[in-house]
Amino acid sequence: MGFQVENLEEKNMVKLTIEVSAEEFEKGLQTAFNKQKNKISIPGFRKGKVSRQVVEKMYGPSMFYEEAANSIIPEAYADAADESKLEIVSQPEIDVTQIEKGKPFIFTATVAIKPEVTLGQYKGVEVEKVNAEVTEDDVNAELDRVRKQNSRMVTVDRAIAMDDTAIINYEGFVDGEAFQGGKGENYSLKIGSHSFIDTFEDQLVGKTAGEEFDVNVTFPADYHSENLAGKPACFKVKVNEVKVEELPELNDDFASDVSEFDTLDEYKEDVKKNLAERKAKSAESEKESKAIEKAVENASMDIPEAMIQYQVRQMAEEFAQRIQSQGLSMDQYFQFTGSTADKLFEEMRPEAERRTKNALVLEAVVKAENITVSDEEYEEELKKMAEMYNMELDKIKELVNEEAAEQIKKDAALDKAVKLIASEAKEV
Repeated sequence: MGFQVENLEEKNMVKLTIEVSAEEFEKGLQTAFNKQKNKISIPGFRKGKVSRQVVEKMYGPSMFYEEAANSIIPEAYADAADESKLEIVSQPEIDVTQIEKGKPFIFTATVAIKPEVTLGQYKGVEVEKVNAEVTEDDVNAELDRVRKQNSRMVTVDRAIAMDDTAIINYEGFVDGEAFQGGKGENYSLKIGSHSFIDTFEDQLVGKTAGEEFDVNVTFPADYHSENLAGKPACFKVKVNEVKVEELPELNDDFASDVSEFDTLDEYKEDVKKNLAERKAKSAESEKESKAIEKAVENASMDIPEAMIQYQVRQMAEEFAQRIQSQGLSMDQYFQFTGSTADKLFEEMRPEAERRTKNALVLEAVVKAENITVSDEEYEEELKKMAEMYNMELDKIKELVNEEAAEQIKKDAALDKAVKLIASEAKEV
């Protein structure tokens, strides 16, 4: 196998032209045939008994090209990427340029490489001081939050108002036909939550339990289901119950129910203490974020779009995993929210760009400051992991391979760079 590297017009984008020998391509074709031969049916031959020469004579050798290419490309690309010593920071965009039996197999892989970062000022940057004082309003807001956590839903005998929860049956129709996913029974709908399309929730205000009526709405023009997008719909709705959230009274009994304290005053003091600790941590975190933001503003780099898109895809995969852990598929998420994959990518792009710039600048600071992670500091990182996963330290050490150990050390070094930039920052 051989390869060539070509710098493209867009800075920090390169094209690898990778050539696989005709002999290796022939092996790929044979492997492809072996995988498919039991599925090939030719009159006069039993399945699995026909020779490759016969198949190629009837259908041409190209019928195995795609399978062969798919089997060859991953390893050939990985070998070329490794030998090139390039710091590749995107998924490759593959394009086959020559594929023919008896000839070398040639394809290109267009990739982004890590850009050079020119650091500006990163020590002594000015950041706005964050107020970490705990006010009475903060304490009251926290108490209200805990009250909401301990609230209960109570049925009321009156018309629906904003912020009530309506328990409804509904069925939607477009052009007089019921559509998939448009029906529900005993559904709890918080009025004003905007979880249903258009003015659906507004049209429930003033209705009472037992009422049956029509709700007329229009699906958004960019709704994910093309057969519904932009169309008017009629929902047949019945209100089963009207419920309101009832909060517990703020007294000593409440304090003893939700905490280890017997009186409300003691509980308030503890709430104030915990808020102070949280605000202090939050203020430090905000200071770090602002200091890094200034360091990034002062640096210069040419980030290829492919690098940002790679980060977007990683974020989207993490998001999908979180959604699936809540029992929803991404299709269901898009249906409920009216969003699309393209919209999600677009919304994630600014954060992806921020993360990419932050990482590049912090890596540059690690290099400029010659920041290293000692054996003792590495051990501390492993201890944190053991606590996080509730595992024995020795077990963590068994699970951490060489590659993972390098990543842990790299992350620890980046964290030291964050602390350095924040500690040198001037609060104004």
